Amino acid sequence: MLKYSMIHNAKDLSPDQKAAIESLLGRHIVDDEAISVCAIRPPAIPSERKKEVAAQLEQYFAKVDARRQPISTEEAEDIIDEAMKSVRPSYRPHR
Repeated sequence: MLKYSMIHNAKDLSPDQKAAIESLLGRHIVDDEAISVCAIRPPAIPSERKKEVAAQLEQYFAKVDARRQPISTEEAEDIIDEAMKSVRPSYRPHR
């Protein structure tokens, strides 16, 4: 895995760079902050391994599906909405 990183002082950033970073962070940055930028290249995974993992996942989900109790589409959507709200309290369903 290759890793590239650098640290910038917020006061040295151009207005465009500052705006881009604030957009990514979702908040304003102040001049005395240091900004760390890190890009990580994921390791190459051979396509045969990807196929093997995909087949294992298909087998696993087939077992899960075989054991699950049938429910209505509405019940399924309610369960998904509840799960989403538990990890993102501001989540609102798109129906």
